[in-house]
Amino acid sequence: MRSEKVQLNNGVLMDSVGFGLYKVPPVDAAALCTQALDAGYRHLDTAALYANEAGVGQAVHRFTSEEPEASREDIFVTTKVWNDSHGFDAALRAYDRSLKALALDYADLYLIHWPQPRRGKFIETYRALERLYHEGRVRAIGVSNFEPHHLEQLLEVAEVVPAVNQIELHPWLQQAGLRASTDRHGIRTVAWSPLGRGAVLADPVVQDLARRLGRTPAQVILRWHLQLGNVDIPKASTAARIRENFDLRGFSLDAEAMERMAALERDGRIGSHPDEVN
Repeated sequence: MRSEKVQLNNGVLMDSVGFGLYKVPPVDAAALCTQALDAGYRHLDTAALYANEAGVGQAVHRFTSEEPEASREDIFVTTKVWNDSHGFDAALRAYDRSLKALALDYADLYLIHWPQPRRGKFIETYRALERLYHEGRVRAIGVSNFEPHHLEQLLEVAEVVPAVNQIELHPWLQQAGLRASTDRHGIRTVAWSPLGRGAVLADPVVQDLARRLGRTPAQVILRWHLQLGNVDIPKASTAARIRENFDLRGFSLDAEAMERMAALERDGRIGSHPDEVN
């Protein structure tokens, strides 16, 4: 079983369901990524901050060496430059450190993790990502946690339109305005914390739809994301939950179900606001 692919604005294909590694202990990363790859995932999302890039790389090497039909090109690896490495030269050095930790020749997608607007260096940092992209060292570049005003400031000077904006997005924080802004520019939305760090699973509407569809609450929410056009990167810490989060075919939410999910919006941000992270 494989997830569907979406096309980024530069033509690169990315799997619509990925395995998120936020707060995955470094000691567990290789095993969990291996379980994800065995379940069918081909999209792994890590970051310098997570300190588990090495485990991601180990899983990629192990899988491609043990599966005769698998190759590095089949697996989409995302990583991110952390806040302490903003600036042109610092971001270039950060990418080199990430590749060394991953033990890979390239990343498929490299993102600015947070804009840090008061520091005022995200444009300079993005120029470094553009350098990496033009040199062919990364297949696509983008941003994470950028609000519309951050994007507009960046797009005024960017040579390469970001391929992705990765943001907190779940039924309690649907980010309709931000998604509309990225859509206008051909930027793909990737949802981090797509399940609201598990809190949204207990929502009565989600529970009711899960019963009606014979699916789990997590599957209902993740299917909702896909039908909106979002890319999901749910985290899981057991093989059963990893498989559950990936098993999103064979059912869909009808128009009434989508309307009920849309009505769950409550501006329920769980993580930090991008304007406050510096």
